[in-house]
Amino acid sequence: MEIKSTLQRTTLTVKDCVRIDGGHYSLKLSNVGGTKSIPITVKVLDRPGPPEGPLKITGVTAEKCYLAWAPPLHDGGSSISHYIIEKRETSRLSWTVVASDVQALNHKVTKLLPGNEYIFRVMAVNKFGIGEPLESEPVVACNPYKPPGPPSVPEVSAITKDSMIVTWGRPVDNGGAEIEGYILEKRDKDGIRWTKCHKKRLTDLRFRVTGLTDGHFYEFRVSAENAAGVGESSEPSIFYRACDALYPPGPPSNPKVTDTSRSSVSLAWNKPIYDGGAPIKGYVVEVKEATADEWITCTPPTGLQGKQFTVTKLKENNEYNFRICAINSEGVGEPAIIPGTVIAADKIEPPEIELDADLRKVVTVRASGTLRLFVTIKGRPEPEVKWEKAEGTISDRAQIEVTSSYTMLVIDNVNRFDSGRYNLTLENNSGKKSAFVNVRVLDSPSAPVNLTVREIKRDSVALAWEPPLIDGGAKITNYIIEKRESTRKAYATRYEFHVIAKNAAGLFSEPSESTGPVTVKDDVDAPRIMMDVKFRDVVVVKAGEVLKINADIAGRPSPVISWTKDGKEIEEKARVEIVSTDHTTAITVKDCIRRDSGQYVLTLQNVAGTRSLAVNCKVLDRPGPSAGPLEITGLTAEKCHLSWGPPQENGGTRNEYIFRVMGVNKYGVGEALESYAVKALDPFTVPNPPKSLEITSVTKDSMTLCWARPDSDGGNEIAGYIIERREKNSLRWIRVNKKPVYDLRVKSLGLREGCEYEYRVYAENAAGLSLPSDTSPLIRAEDPVFIPSPPSKPKILDSTRSNITIGWTKPLFDGGAPVTGYTVEYKKTDETDWSIAIQNLRGTEYTVIGLTSGSEYVFRVRSINKVGASDPSDVSEPQVAKEREEEPAFDIDSEMRKTLIVKAGESFTMTVPFRGKPVPNVMWNKPETDLRTRASIDSSDYCTSLTIEKATRNDSGKYALTLQNVLSTATLTLVVKVLDSPGPPSNIAVKDVTKESAVLSWDVPENDGGAPVKNYYIEKREASKKAWVTITNNCHRLSYKVTSLQEGAVYYFRVSGENEFGVGVPTETKEGNVDYFFRVCTENQAGLSDPKELLLPITIDMKGFPHNTVYIRAGSNLKVEIPISGKPLPKMTLSRDGVPLKATMRFNTETTAESIIINLKESMAGDAGRYDITAANSSGTTKSFINIVVLDRPGPPVGPVVVSDITEESVTLKWQPPHNDGGSQVTNYIVLKRETSTAAWSEVSATVARSIIKVMKLTTGEEYQFRIKAENRFGISDHIDSQCVTVKLPYSKSSVSHITFCSCF
Repeated sequence: MEIKSTLQRTTLTVKDCVRIDGGHYSLKLSNVGGTKSIPITVKVLDRPGPPEGPLKITGVTAEKCYLAWAPPLHDGGSSISHYIIEKRETSRLSWTVVASDVQALNHKVTKLLPGNEYIFRVMAVNKFGIGEPLESEPVVACNPYKPPGPPSVPEVSAITKDSMIVTWGRPVDNGGAEIEGYILEKRDKDGIRWTKCHKKRLTDLRFRVTGLTDGHFYEFRVSAENAAGVGESSEPSIFYRACDALYPPGPPSNPKVTDTSRSSVSLAWNKPIYDGGAPIKGYVVEVKEATADEWITCTPPTGLQGKQFTVTKLKENNEYNFRICAINSEGVGEPAIIPGTVIAADKIEPPEIELDADLRKVVTVRASGTLRLFVTIKGRPEPEVKWEKAEGTISDRAQIEVTSSYTMLVIDNVNRFDSGRYNLTLENNSGKKSAFVNVRVLDSPSAPVNLTVREIKRDSVALAWEPPLIDGGAKITNYIIEKRESTRKAYATRYEFHVIAKNAAGLFSEPSESTGPVTVKDDVDAPRIMMDVKFRDVVVVKAGEVLKINADIAGRPSPVISWTKDGKEIEEKARVEIVSTDHTTAITVKDCIRRDSGQYVLTLQNVAGTRSLAVNCKVLDRPGPSAGPLEITGLTAEKCHLSWGPPQENGGTRNEYIFRVMGVNKYGVGEALESYAVKALDPFTVPNPPKSLEITSVTKDSMTLCWARPDSDGGNEIAGYIIERREKNSLRWIRVNKKPVYDLRVKSLGLREGCEYEYRVYAENAAGLSLPSDTSPLIRAEDPVFIPSPPSKPKILDSTRSNITIGWTKPLFDGGAPVTGYTVEYKKTDETDWSIAIQNLRGTEYTVIGLTSGSEYVFRVRSINKVGASDPSDVSEPQVAKEREEEPAFDIDSEMRKTLIVKAGESFTMTVPFRGKPVPNVMWNKPETDLRTRASIDSSDYCTSLTIEKATRNDSGKYALTLQNVLSTATLTLVVKVLDSPGPPSNIAVKDVTKESAVLSWDVPENDGGAPVKNYYIEKREASKKAWVTITNNCHRLSYKVTSLQEGAVYYFRVSGENEFGVGVPTETKEGNVDYFFRVCTENQAGLSDPKELLLPITIDMKGFPHNTVYIRAGSNLKVEIPISGKPLPKMTLSRDGVPLKATMRFNTETTAESIIINLKESMAGDAGRYDITAANSSGTTKSFINIVVLDRPGPPVGPVVVSDITEESVTLKWQPPHNDGGSQVTNYIVLKRETSTAAWSEVSATVARSIIKVMKLTTGEEYQFRIKAENRFGISDHIDSQCVTVKLPYSKSSVSHITFCSCF
């Protein structure tokens, strides 16, 4: 460290800096005028120092431990990127890496060797290098406990022919750790190996061992397990024999009487619930008269084999008791007694009809077919059978067959007249029974009728017709409309039309009558109503007279006519008649009564518009009764006060009242005193109309109305207000409020966006409604609009010497109106004024050009809607106008990195987008392939693609893509699998040659064509011939013994593999095979010795089964022959999941001197899996296994279905592949969708190659559910469904606008 100072300057020089030279320096200057201090921070860029100790070691066991440390005090001027951990056995000098990229300050070290002593060290790493290590103290990898001691000797109870319950006691010594479980093993007395008795860990002190062989002897041993491992086994138990204890059987179950006659009784029963441990050999049936004590055996001494019997030779009307006993090897069991007594008499049964499920539905038969109604019947005595047709008589073609157990009705060559209800009646002495069958004959429907042309336009016509009179026995499902172009005339086109009906049976009718030539042209007139002037005034009719309102009408096309009264549609009744033609309409009301008074409205409507006209009518009649009740109040000796309501119907005039009073005593009613006529009038009138009607707070579906009270309330308090509204083009006023409003404001809801409305208000008091207020001006229902919020902060996307490209995202709030564009502004960082680069830009990305090279710029953006421009966005980060340098990188997702699967003969293209500045060089490479001649490569500044036409198996493999510029190099590896037939098998060889046979062996092809090789074709050719002869096309092994060869002949052989895509390329033997024969004998003077039988170890030859796997199509049969050798002949066992396979007719094994044969019939998905093969003889035991793959449709895709990236018209779905691919690769997925408002599913795509899809063209605001299925070459899987999802924007416009609107107040 060196310090130099002058009058104007001072210098501190530190040579060869190390990290400890970094820190805080202080320069202090002082003179008589004072003191000045300047702090200076120095950062020395170096590799970091050692981590802060100590290096703590915890949780030490025999195989693992945990390390923890603190970060270095000196980080070398750069942040610590990661740590490197190493270990060293104290007996060695070399260090080995435990982990090279540890991000945390602790780590779990595994795979330690028990008993070894270790030292660990940790080094910090920054971008300048690896720092000094921090070492730990030595530590020994050992558990703090040991395995447990042996449990007690097992004992056995509850022995049956295939199971035993084994119990034992806990170990005396648990090894210092809690006992976690037990391992129970058994050994057959005839075997030499101990086998585990259970699959899951045992925690109890008893276990029921199953799967034992009847008659075999077994011994058991048990060992305990703790965290240190499995301890020593207990002493073996004694041998126990697996067998059932035998007893006489229990009584047969469910004994019952099935039938009786005058001389016999039929019995039936089921086998005993308990067979005594031995098979049931037969049954004994005994009988006795009810009054006798002795039972008589009715069956042979050896018993009856069946479970039903008829006792004969009984006396008519006598009472009998019956009992049944079962017999096994231990004797006769307990009897089962028929309850009560049984009388030997003919059984009487009322008739019964048993209609199967098909006959309970409608029986459907096609025309010209045969109708067969087969009905099972019962009844004793045999009932009389009668078939009838409910409507009409049964056809003469009908044939009826009757037996004691069934009846059948057959009608050949049926037609539509055979449809109907067929009644079946049974009757005997015991009763009567009826049933019916509905029959429908499916025939062609008749032609549609009354085809008319309703509306004609330039490019369309509207047709109408009535359904066929005969539907052919099935519902009419649809109609087919056919047209033909008639003879052309100048400037017009003429057509003729007819209609064909189709019913649910798929049968078509004859065409309807033609419409005749129709000239298509636009010819429309708005509806018009012409009515007599007398209907302009109130039409007055006396009670009992006829009211008739008629009008002439016009319009093209003919308008639709409707009559209403007081806002309700008029229904035609006995007194009301509506008669309409194309040019007139009239309504007639007969015998008018007072309630026929009101407003009658005639409305016409067609495509050109709507027209309405109102007629007011008053019926003069005596008034209706006054509204009750008649109340009497203020009653005194001389007066009282009466009150009542006015009549609901005043008969067309204002009502007057006359009163009369009569005295009453005990002798009767006196003469009346009448008053003069008076009118019942209130002392007040209706109020004036409300005033100052205003409309505020307008949105797309609501408006708020305010008004002022009337100038006069009419002398009575205002009881409420009635509000009405009307659309701009409507004639009718609609009431807004159901109940009167007491406030001076109301909110009108349920408006249609974009429609214009006007309003009026009535005041109401006890006298009635006022006149309406002045009508408000028309107001459009739409949300208020504001300026939008600013866009997001612009980001720098690219730059050159004179251009800078920026990008941004749209504003969160559009102000209630769509954003129509953006304004981009920029300035230099040292300037204050902003310049406009562009206005009303529609996109969200822009390149500002014409900038000064080397200058630094900032940018901001404004969003624009129809109201105006928003405030500016946040200012971007500063950016210098210069060429931007960027390391090359690939812009691909995880899906692109997956293996690309292509079928042979198809073309494929791999397109890879990338980035980098300067633009990187692009290089494609594939080992042992010249891609310049095999592929077509196309590259641009941002993307490169490689295309291969007509792919073959040789195009499978890894493709390396390299990008390189002056900054760096990036490499991407893409994997392609071409699904093709396999390549040639390798290493073909001939061995074990005899005079008539030879053994071929080979290895699997190096290129399997993208699918496992499941079969081999073997051919031979004599050297003197050119033709190849097939030896076998069904070899599933990697070796084959060729027999029936000719001694001395020279042969060539070739082998080709087969996968699910076809037979591949063959491989041949190089030279012909010559047969040699050898044998060795021992000889002395007495002659040749006998051969000695050799003791050979067991071998299971699985070379013929690649990956120990065989393939079988679901539902097919499989026969697998696995070569076995060994002397003496080994005992074979086939097991699955540790359980020996029990032979069945469908799945069994055969053992020969040379092989074990596995037979599987009608394979199914549950047969797939691993099967263990065990071969044992006196020389030892050998094990192997074979995997059976059942080729079937795949299992369902794995959910849940992840729904993401939801927009207003699309969603992205993602799922996982099926757990079970059915033995064949999933080729594609099928995606369906449905709107939750309907049950019908529609297809989105049936060719989805990966487990992700973006579903487009959805309806905004609609709720959808999606369904996914997997497909392979064997079929389509079951489906999985997604959760329901609503397609909408990720935010709500209306809620934002509402909040902003409220904030303005």
